[in-house]
Amino acid sequence: MKIERPEIVVKEMNRCAASKIPFLFAFDFEIENAFFIENPLEQQKVLFRTPLGGNSLVKNKHIRDCLIAKPISFKTYKKRFDIVSEGLYRGDSFLTNLTVQTPITCKTSLLEIFETSNAPYCLFVPKRFVCFSPEIFVRINGNTISTFPMKGTIDATVKNAKETILNNPKEAAEHVTVVDLLRNDLGLNANDIRVVKYRYINKIDTFQRSILQVSSEIKGTLEDDWQTRLGDIILSMLPAGSVSGAPKVATTKIIRKAEQGQKRGFYTGVFGYYDGKRVDSGVLIRYIEEIEGKYFFRSGGGITVNSSCISEYNEVIEKIYIPK
Repeated sequence: MKIERPEIVVKEMNRCAASKIPFLFAFDFEIENAFFIENPLEQQKVLFRTPLGGNSLVKNKHIRDCLIAKPISFKTYKKRFDIVSEGLYRGDSFLTNLTVQTPITCKTSLLEIFETSNAPYCLFVPKRFVCFSPEIFVRINGNTISTFPMKGTIDATVKNAKETILNNPKEAAEHVTVVDLLRNDLGLNANDIRVVKYRYINKIDTFQRSILQVSSEIKGTLEDDWQTRLGDIILSMLPAGSVSGAPKVATTKIIRKAEQGQKRGFYTGVFGYYDGKRVDSGVLIRYIEEIEGKYFFRSGGGITVNSSCISEYNEVIEKIYIPK
């Protein structure tokens, strides 16, 4: 797999989609690197699964709960949280997604994690990363484009967890902000933008616990020639609003400062599959990367002026898991 400049991948996406040729694509968070694989079902180097298809099936074998994490201290996290809070109180951002990199030890290989993950969006790039994401980025079927922002996480064992997350004012404000942002993103290329389902619950089972996550569904209508400019449509919506914030330009500046200039790379980027007719893509979260033989789990969450530092810190840790 060759890493390319995003503009090259955009041209390849436009070319293949116009000719109904299937392909796999991915863009990193900084929109500096991307990759493209034509006819991806014919190769086995980069493995992927989406609800639309993939080149690898889930293997029905059991892996041990093998993950041991060494999270950053609350003191260190608070310093980063405070940088984000300063930007929020200045009015530079309404919502900022803050992420951290956590060293982990894991007896199971990244390939085995990919092979056994039941998540809807799975991607394995050897010697780089594995992703088992629950979050849809965009889907295109016919002339309908849909996006499903995911904001709000709670441990499912909490008493009245569903009611608690749905009635939390901070979570509600965070979710409405990202829904508004994604409505605007769809409106860059589509008409008749509408929220068809607002704040519904998904349950995700892990070895450590079960968690509930809150999503919404937004739809729009594309022009008939959308396939000839598919790459441009995807690029125009990056970075994904749910993992950056609003407004995007000012918020990404806060992110760079709070995350100490450490690039996210493909973490919180997007990847997707075009099967010759339709598109299905996911956000690259729930992500373990390999760096010089060591493993690191990336996780994060959205922060608003109403956020509690300790709650956000605990959420970052809760999201470190191996899926069943």
